[in-house]
Amino acid sequence: MIRICSTEDVPKGTAISADVDGTQLAVVHGEDGAFYAVYDECSHASVALSEGEVEGCTLECWLHGSRFDLRTGEPTGLPATEPVPVYPVEVRDGDIYVSLTPSNGVTR
Repeated sequence: MIRICSTEDVPKGTAISADVDGTQLAVVHGEDGAFYAVYDECSHASVALSEGEVEGCTLECWLHGSRFDLRTGEPTGLPATEPVPVYPVEVRDGDIYVSLTPSNGVTR
């Protein structure tokens, strides 16, 4: 697990971009209070998901409105049809840690 940032750096309902050993991640504080990490690129158009809107446990791409479930990486709204990689997250002592091995088996 690699330390990304403090939980205070990601207010509830927001996302940040983080470069971890050359892998771009969107670290998200879901409206459910949990933290998530997904590959920071929409599977439909190559734009940063971290710039999108957080709604519940989904992240919406700002360009065409594709939505992705933060728990599974599965698209929940068109035009995206392919899932994005999801990475395991742990919160320890107020810090967010992420593993770079996708938990949903999707590679970029």
